[in-house]
Amino acid sequence: MIYLTTYPTPVGRVTLAGDGNRLTGLWFEGQRHFASPLPDPVAYGELPLFDDVRRWLTVYFAGHRPDFMPPVGPTGTPFRRAVWKLLGRIPYGTVVSYGQLAEALTRTTGTRVSPRAVGNAVGHNPVSLLIPCHRVVGSDGSLTGYAGGLPLKARLLALEGVTSTLPPAEAPFLFD
Repeated sequence: MIYLTTYPTPVGRVTLAGDGNRLTGLWFEGQRHFASPLPDPVAYGELPLFDDVRRWLTVYFAGHRPDFMPPVGPTGTPFRRAVWKLLGRIPYGTVVSYGQLAEALTRTTGTRVSPRAVGNAVGHNPVSLLIPCHRVVGSDGSLTGYAGGLPLKARLLALEGVTSTLPPAEAPFLFD
C-alpha cells in the first residue's frame, strides 16, 4: 500500500508518497508527471517516514544542507534508477550538465548514453528535491527541463546559494 500526504513549503504544496519504509514520491503541485507512477491502491494517511521527510524539508527550506537523508525508493526502469542514483551524488549548491551525467553513465555502463536520454530520466524523477534533479542544467549553463517549471528551479538553486549555473568543468563526484 502506498500512502499519500501533502505538506506546505515556502515554494508551494508538495505531495509525499511512501510505502511505509521508503519515500516513493515527492511532487510539487502542478508539476509535470505529478504522482506518476503511483500503483493501486493508494490511501491518504500518515507514516513515521513522512515526519523525517518534513524535517528534511524544513532544514532545506531554511537554507541549509540537511545532514541526513530519509530512505527513498523511487520506482522506475533500471536506466532511470541509474540516472537518479547519479543525481543523488550532486552536492548541495552544485550544478552539472545533462552531458556530464551522460558521460558518467557511459563510463559506468560501457555503453554510449545520450544527454537526451538522461534528460528524459531526469524529467521523470518521482522524488523531487531529495533526488536533486533541479541541479541539472544545459551544457551552456542554461536552466532547462525542470518538471516543476523554470522559475521554481531558479528559486531552489538560489536557495542553495548557486551563483552561476555554469556546470563545473569536471564533476569528479559523478565518477566515484
